[in-house]
Amino acid sequence: MLHDSKTLSSSELLRLAKAGDASSLGILLHHYTNYMKVLSYARLDSRIRGRLSSSDVVQESMLEAHRDFGAFAGNSIPEFTGWLRQILIHNLTQAVEVHLLAAKRDVRREQSLEEMVASLSQSHGRFESMLQDHGRSPSSSADQQELLVGLANAIAELPCDYRDVIVLRHIEGLAFPVVAQRMKRTPGATRMLWMRAIEHLRQRMQPHD
Repeated sequence: MLHDSKTLSSSELLRLAKAGDASSLGILLHHYTNYMKVLSYARLDSRIRGRLSSSDVVQESMLEAHRDFGAFAGNSIPEFTGWLRQILIHNLTQAVEVHLLAAKRDVRREQSLEEMVASLSQSHGRFESMLQDHGRSPSSSADQQELLVGLANAIAELPCDYRDVIVLRHIEGLAFPVVAQRMKRTPGATRMLWMRAIEHLRQRMQPHD
């Protein structure tokens, strides 16, 4: 039976998916696509972006999550998003290995994996802290997950420059001079862009009646 993603929470979708409802699993994975995209935007090495986009890595990760969902042993949304991040980490590090490193397994590959795990976990923590930055104080873990999805959707729908400056500054936690360098702008221009982007995001995050 098809379900309306607007009327079911992520927790309810997960419960139905665990019970074998394939349509709920599809909706749940779609629900978290932008969350995965936002986390992956700045994680893909700049040297291979011309050959592989973060959207490609996320799509592959979601297909794998759908295929391997039977192996997911958790029962909560935090466990589910953690499982999704592990799949994303595997695919991001594999992309680095295929495109940048030698085919053999070596110390550089091990360091890359460890760094990716730590970095993505930190990015997730910063992502959650943005809810407080925008005046959203969830009353429960379930509410926080729903707000996190809403924030990811709002960021993903921003114009590219707005999205990039917010991801680099807030999700990756980079200083303005580094953000400016990554975006090939002056620090002053980057700060102005960031202020416009934050205002745009605030408007998108305003609750609607």
